[in-house]
Amino acid sequence: MDIIGNGVDIVENKRIEKSLKIKGFIERIFTKNEINKSKKLNNKTSYFAKRFAAKEAFVKSIGEGFRNNINFNDINVVNDKKGKPKIHISNNIKKIIKKKFKMNKYKIYLSLSDEKMHSIAFVIINKKK
Repeated sequence: MDIIGNGVDIVENKRIEKSLKIKGFIERIFTKNEINKSKKLNNKTSYFAKRFAAKEAFVKSIGEGFRNNINFNDINVVNDKKGKPKIHISNNIKKIIKKKFKMNKYKIYLSLSDEKMHSIAFVIINKKK
């Protein structure tokens, strides 16, 4: 498999904690699925900070940033049954990847980590053969 993109992002957890108090921030940045999952958690700051970093790292991995009609809600961060994080993307982003990289088959890898002060995400996109 060939790597077609990678991205990394680190956020200060206090910044996200403050942003969570801003009206409309959660709904503008996170998907309904992510918001629903957060309701069961005690440490919402860590949860949302890692997802924020993942979304930033992902758009860096495709070399776009949040422009060309890409929104935070186009990226959904989920965990599988064992807790491994994954990124699900909207059809809008799939079209951008297809146009930019001339391919339909790829795999997105995501790694998340956090400490008291910071959360970090790393994304790799591999072309499937």
